[in-house]
Amino acid sequence: MQEILMEARDLCAYYTTEMYGISREVKAIDGVTMNLYRNEIYGVAGESSCGKTTLIKVLSGTIKPPLKINHGTMQYHFKKGDMDMVGVSEEDMQSKVRWKEISYVMQGSMSVLNPVRKIVKTFEDIIKTHEGITDKKAFIDRVTEHVKKVGLPPDILNEYPHELSGGMRQRVAIALATVFQPSLIIADEPTTALDVVVQRGVLQLLKEIQAASGNTVLLVTHDMAVHANVADRVGIMYAGRLAEEGTTETIFRNPAHPYTKHLISSLPVIGEKAAKTSLEGTPPNLANAPEGCRFHPRCPYYAKNAAKMERCKTEVPVMKDYGNGHRIACHFCEEGGIV
Repeated sequence: MQEILMEARDLCAYYTTEMYGISREVKAIDGVTMNLYRNEIYGVAGESSCGKTTLIKVLSGTIKPPLKINHGTMQYHFKKGDMDMVGVSEEDMQSKVRWKEISYVMQGSMSVLNPVRKIVKTFEDIIKTHEGITDKKAFIDRVTEHVKKVGLPPDILNEYPHELSGGMRQRVAIALATVFQPSLIIADEPTTALDVVVQRGVLQLLKEIQAASGNTVLLVTHDMAVHANVADRVGIMYAGRLAEEGTTETIFRNPAHPYTKHLISSLPVIGEKAAKTSLEGTPPNLANAPEGCRFHPRCPYYAKNAAKMERCKTEVPVMKDYGNGHRIACHFCEEGGIV
């Protein structure tokens, strides 16, 4: 049995705003139930506006108005003890969780690097805030050794971010995220704006760090090819809900949910000449999401069987386990029509 690092149950997080007497609620995360295990890379995939970024904010405890957790539980089992992240105080987040237990590789390295401070000063800011620095030489030795582990020359510590290439800056961002060897590393589109050769190096680095440290990586990207090469398990999100979850091999070889099938079938295949077909319709407005299964207005199976599958339009599908950790939220799968 795999050891659970985080377990979320029926997690709901909404953006709630009120202007001119009109209240608006965007159900960005709505009823997500999932586990993260120790020593794995878990990939989250889905099209833009499906809730990936909000899920990151919730799981990392980076929740600021107008976003708030409306319902559900989120329990972490850190090595130093369990923690309920739904009710955790900002003081505990700052002193016990951020960087030490949960770190964040942001989309775009310049989101974390101060352009007017040398790289060594950024390391100093983070380490001084969370551990303190009593021995300057020991600090320099520690940081020098750490940047070597991520394939960077020690000279970069005395350079400014703009003096480094995009790939080197992203490696610095990974080095910052792993300096305390946290239990969970959240990587949000870590290869955005990098060329394919540099992408491969950054992804390989993440895999090597994860394997060496035995921590958990939550990898969020819309690039299915990245998940195929890096992730151990993949969760497919659609309109704020998990549609399907399984091992990477299962998701790519035997996708079951209609939305997952479309994502996989849209990938280019060497030698294939047939034109790819796009999915009908557009993603739903989460301020006024469809009742029942949120995918049903675009679902090709529902379009062909609407008369028999009225429940798709009225009943929210329950995420069910079909064996080997393959979970699917689909009425057609439940009735044996797809799986």
